[in-house]
Amino acid sequence: MSQKNDTTEPAALQAVSAQFSEQVVEQRLTPNPLSQFSMDEDALRLALVTAQYALRATRQQTTNKPTGLLVLVNGMEQAGKGTSVKQLRQWVDPRLLKVEATIGQASLSYQPIWQAHTSDMPRHGDVMVYFGNWYADLLYNIMRLAASDDKSDQDQSTNAQLMNNSIDTDALPIAQWQDYLQQQLEVLKAFEQDLVANHTRVLKCWFHVDADTLQSRLEDDEADPQFLYQIDWNSKKVIEKFNEVAATLLEQQGDWIIIDGDDKSVAADNFCHEVLHAMQASLVSSRKSAPKAEKSQSKKKKSQSDADKKPFKPVKIPKKLTDIDDSKISKSDYREALAEKQARLAELLRARKGRHIVFAFEGMDAAGKGGAIKRLVAALDPREYQVYNIGAPMLYETQHPYLWRFWTRLPAEQTNRISRIAIFDRTWYGRVLVERIEGFATNDEWQRAYDEINRFESDLAAAGTLVIKYWLAIGKKEQLERFEDRQDTPHKQFKLTDDDWRNRDKWSDYVQSAADMLARTDTKTAPWCVIATNEKRQARLDVLDHAIEQLSAVAE
Repeated sequence: MSQKNDTTEPAALQAVSAQFSEQVVEQRLTPNPLSQFSMDEDALRLALVTAQYALRATRQQTTNKPTGLLVLVNGMEQAGKGTSVKQLRQWVDPRLLKVEATIGQASLSYQPIWQAHTSDMPRHGDVMVYFGNWYADLLYNIMRLAASDDKSDQDQSTNAQLMNNSIDTDALPIAQWQDYLQQQLEVLKAFEQDLVANHTRVLKCWFHVDADTLQSRLEDDEADPQFLYQIDWNSKKVIEKFNEVAATLLEQQGDWIIIDGDDKSVAADNFCHEVLHAMQASLVSSRKSAPKAEKSQSKKKKSQSDADKKPFKPVKIPKKLTDIDDSKISKSDYREALAEKQARLAELLRARKGRHIVFAFEGMDAAGKGGAIKRLVAALDPREYQVYNIGAPMLYETQHPYLWRFWTRLPAEQTNRISRIAIFDRTWYGRVLVERIEGFATNDEWQRAYDEINRFESDLAAAGTLVIKYWLAIGKKEQLERFEDRQDTPHKQFKLTDDDWRNRDKWSDYVQSAADMLARTDTKTAPWCVIATNEKRQARLDVLDHAIEQLSAVAE
């Protein structure tokens, strides 16, 4: 059904979009704070549908940079959340509005708090409302930490059950739930900023009612929804603690829209107005050329921004990328060492107690990434790992934030898959390598990506995932010999493409981009291992040695 929609929508959406003259776009789709809550029902419904279709239409127009809208819905129970989203769905085209809901739960082992929710991101040009989301998980964790804080006589075993597996009880005493909240809010702030930078606008709505109104609604005859945070809303003490936690959260994050749920009908209207303005803002950011009325202001801001922005400076290429080792190793010595190292690696991987492992392989074409991966997993059962061969993104992947196709491939506790080892043959570093060189990413996009990638890997490491990264380097002459060998060997010809030959013409560009990448993303939490040798057997052994070293360190 979804495939049918994809093939029939473009023409219809373009027809809708064609009705919007420049004047209409400026007057009807640009946010107007003065009329934020002054529209009557008919005008608001028309504006919502107009913005919804215009936003979707940006996906079919090459002059636009489509932006998705993610609406996060949280807050007190019985504060009008369901009523508000129900009204929104009735007032827009429900086929173009995705609604998801999750119940708060403890963060899953070895995963950042946002990871379990990344598969539900809206496509660029779409609108999605998400009840619960990562804030429900955060509040679930905090409420249990806060409840433990109030029970000083509680035994340690009960306390441990209340703690999520990824929380270190020694580093984070239960009484200090505020510290854990602060830490997680900083992680989520950075994650949401990266979403916005990658064309997914975030609207965060917090619904609130007073305790008396909450109790009266809990006691009425209407059926209650499944609560987002799994707490006892009939307990005055629990409500007080929740409000304390909520106040801390809202104080530290100033981008929440607080909606008073005392009158559910008014709350629903206010919510729909907020969604309208967020869709309009998404449309503005989707358009490459700003409206005339905005150009003078945006030009001033841009000139100031450009003045503050430091120009990108390529680093000096280190010798380890150019001085390639040519030493040889005999087949017999190689096979003996290989078997021993593979057995040791398999032993360490199976003794890691469920910890998630991410192997990331990058390098020059024909540098031996595939061969190294093959030897890395040789002693493992195929069900223990997943290998992802990363190429150019599919169309639907380009309609999400850049890192989305990697987020959704990470080892995850919420899947039925038993493997918790992910091996990437080419990775998220494509943005600062091939996309940089071939012009598939703008200068702003690939230069911004270094920090985005560092935050991504830092979040994984902080949650307990072990990230092991390899850059495999070979000489240009050696690469040519391997290309010719592939060309002359029938069962290897599939490895050689026209792109490989074209990339040789940009050898120096790739070496420079590799140097810049290594300099900017070699971090304490996710360091690079550079293996520079023309001897592929030695490269494989070096990969195994480094993996054994990394796993041995975390096993101690």
